[in-house]
Amino acid sequence: MKTPELDLPSGIETHFSETPQEVGQQLAHTVAELLRGRLHSAERASLAVSGGSTPLPFFQALSRKTLDWGRVDVLLADERWVDEADEDSNTKLVKENLLQKNAAVAQFLSIKQSGNTPEESLGAAEAELSKLMRPLDVLILGMGNDGHTASLFPDAPELAHAMSVENRNALAAMTPPSQTHQRITLTYALMREARFIALHLKGEDKLETLKRAFSEPNDVLEMPVRGFLKSGLRVFWSP
Repeated sequence: MKTPELDLPSGIETHFSETPQEVGQQLAHTVAELLRGRLHSAERASLAVSGGSTPLPFFQALSRKTLDWGRVDVLLADERWVDEADEDSNTKLVKENLLQKNAAVAQFLSIKQSGNTPEESLGAAEAELSKLMRPLDVLILGMGNDGHTASLFPDAPELAHAMSVENRNALAAMTPPSQTHQRITLTYALMREARFIALHLKGEDKLETLKRAFSEPNDVLEMPVRGFLKSGLRVFWSP
């Protein structure tokens, strides 16, 4: 595979593989080592992941890793406001693909609580995350071709609040007109503090989106993923 050319800022590492399975294995090895190391010095470790089809090989590889999963808190970076039985549910995806095998004993902190809308359930969801030790230890993000990451969508009327570094909340309700479902997302203020942040991508189109994001890195409301394109980020990509 010819290595894609990306003009990246200093301090951003790339990990390119020929297949989604290979990059999933790479990312799973990296995350398992990070969690294992954290558990040597802390009572618990935290892992926030994203949904969609891209992370499936990563989830399945990570679920087989040997570590003290009973001391790991797993949560989603964002969720669609749908029932867990719905095929669009990221919770369903994580439970069926990551919280299996060795990882079945990890503690899942659900940001999807009962209620008709994310707004009316924010209090319960915040209470659920009150068990979480901050900062996050490991955060795995995806990216859409509009530059969104987690559920920080450019067209969401709540975006400025969710992206504010002064925001003290862990979560924000999002209602982007471009999306079929209402959303709930971790706030940028919480996510940006994570000890380790990776961007997990698949497809040539995502590289083009990434190049566009790097072209004007300061306009974070146009492409919220820009808020994470800083030194320390690790980019995992496959065609």
